Amino acid sequence: MKDEITNRDNALFEAGIKLGAVYHQFIGMPIRVEFIEEAEKIIAKSIASQPYVIDVNVDIDPEKVKKNYSDFGYAELKGEYLSVTVVVEYGGVRVTAGMDYDEEKEYPLMRIEKIESQE
Repeated sequence: MKDEITNRDNALFEAGIKLGAVYHQFIGMPIRVEFIEEAEKIIAKSIASQPYVIDVNVDIDPEKVKKNYSDFGYAELKGEYLSVTVVVEYGGVRVTAGMDYDEEKEYPLMRIEKIESQE
């Protein structure tokens, strides 16, 4: 069974794990508009520290953050505020995957954007 698993399979799995980590590690984090750039960098650096990661881009929508401030002057990070792209490479296969909020489904959806193979 293990011989049937390809580098492509592993690259896709790694991309999904990285996006899941963004979502499940950082949702609920207190955030203010003036700290968005730092939060984006912290999230990206955290994910980039994991194996096989080539690149990470994190964008947090400042308008959605500000619109959802509590009475205490901050919001809790939600999936609907995030747009994330991650690039991983495993065994010569490079996968670009992303996560964006789907307004119609009211859910942050993850997707495979591109698969490139150097094999």
